[in-house]
Amino acid sequence: MVNAENSEHTHPDTYVIGVDYGTLSGRAVVVRVADGAELAAAEHPYAHAVLDRALPDGTPLPPDWALQVPSDYIDVLRIAVPEALARSGVRPDQVVGIGTDFTACTVLPVLADGTPLCELPDLTGRPHAYVKLWRHHAAQAQADRITELADARKEPWLKRYGGKISSEWEFAKALQLLEEDPELYELTDRWIEAADWIVWRLSGTYVRNACTAGYKGQLQDGSYPSPDYLAALNPGFADFVTDKLEQPIGQLGDRAGGLTAEAAAWTGLPEGIAVCVGNVDAHVTAPAATAVEPGRMVAIMGTSTCHVMSSDQWAEVPGMCGVVDGGILPGLWGYEAGQSGVGDIFGWFVRTGFPASYAEEAAALGRDPHEHLTALAAEQRVGQHGLIALDWQSGNRSVLVDHDLSGVLVGLTLSTRPEDVYRALLEATALGTRTIIEAFETSGVPVRELIIAGGLMKNPLLMQIYADVTRLPLGVIDSAQGPALGAAMHAAVAAGVYPDIRAAAQAMAKARPAVYQPDPERAAAYDRLYAEYRLLHDYFGRGANEVMHRLRHLRAEASA
Repeated sequence: MVNAENSEHTHPDTYVIGVDYGTLSGRAVVVRVADGAELAAAEHPYAHAVLDRALPDGTPLPPDWALQVPSDYIDVLRIAVPEALARSGVRPDQVVGIGTDFTACTVLPVLADGTPLCELPDLTGRPHAYVKLWRHHAAQAQADRITELADARKEPWLKRYGGKISSEWEFAKALQLLEEDPELYELTDRWIEAADWIVWRLSGTYVRNACTAGYKGQLQDGSYPSPDYLAALNPGFADFVTDKLEQPIGQLGDRAGGLTAEAAAWTGLPEGIAVCVGNVDAHVTAPAATAVEPGRMVAIMGTSTCHVMSSDQWAEVPGMCGVVDGGILPGLWGYEAGQSGVGDIFGWFVRTGFPASYAEEAAALGRDPHEHLTALAAEQRVGQHGLIALDWQSGNRSVLVDHDLSGVLVGLTLSTRPEDVYRALLEATALGTRTIIEAFETSGVPVRELIIAGGLMKNPLLMQIYADVTRLPLGVIDSAQGPALGAAMHAAVAAGVYPDIRAAAQAMAKARPAVYQPDPERAAAYDRLYAEYRLLHDYFGRGANEVMHRLRHLRAEASA
């Protein structure tokens, strides 16, 4: 092994591959281990994207479902990895490891050999046979019961999740499978995170990664929820952990195994190179963004936003997605929070609220719709549009942990323009992030700096709004492929190039600190808007008015 000081001289021609599995595509990047230089990247969109209305055979899906097809993940290995390698000019024999990261909780039912149930010919029309994507929110009823029972029984692990269990996580989705399709539940030999399934396909070894097990699988202090607790949820669920979930845990940066001959043929990489234990897209990005010290929060902003941070202090932070010992970095408590819709909200508005006249103007100026609306919105002063929005079009992940909530827009008039609404939506996501930061702060976990990663960091107006709203300096990761870079860094550790992820970060991580500074005048104006946001947030989100839940139930009845 080498350290960060001598790696540049010892390994100038050694490389690793990072593969980032996102919501709509997978991205591969070729990275030099000496200094983290990214030589080339390639992206492959999933052929089936997100199944939220119907299965490939036309079988309709109910509201709040979000599924994927696992063969799309293999196609990323077949297409994006060889393409990135070819573009880089790196020889396959110079690559020493491959690391992956995944959205989470993205989970699927498989047979004992890893075959997804949806690939069995007689199950292609069964929705529960497919991958349940992270934003599959149809298990909210099960999540509510999991939380209520744990609270009533004073289960100690509940505090590690801010007092609420999300419908996005492993147990809620598995309980939904049991209760809605018990036949498929019985056929399921392994209920597996996609992060671990893809590593199994690469290495031939099934090992559960410590990150998803802790944050999404309720593994705390070496134990899952007890069989007695699970039986109280549903008698058929009593043996869920031992029968379908439990597996040896691999620590982040560990070597899961060597690349199989089959995977070598897919990727064009040498058989036997190190395959790293799986990881989560947000968590793997933190060390890539130099966030290896307490108090540096990383917000990975894409279709959704995940907020991750390490601290030397444990605290019960309301509505967190989990706090796990060593969940991001060894020796520190890793915290996760998030917003279920961010880029998805902006994309929804462009699809539904961008008039033809605006499209013509944008085309004449050589702008895409987002660029055009951003340019128009940037001309406004804070509060000029007279609007306030709640960013719950995909529910609330933190701090309310309720995916039956929905979006709100207040202040519309006949003079309201598309750019007004667009800016209000940008601001709503920033106000949601401030709510999360304040939950940390008031719980005794200080947040000193915000570092942004993900595709949305390319929008300077959005970044400045976040700095002004949060009153924090904003740094940005100096990589267009932050999660893939983080996965590659962990691959370098798994290959033995670096002794641990901190040493890898010292050599390979890159971020520009404090690129955006809060403006005092704008920040004061946003304080006033934030007060209105919190008024709506608590009124609709904390039980004072149940209209969103009633509307959700009406929709479900009408769709049945």
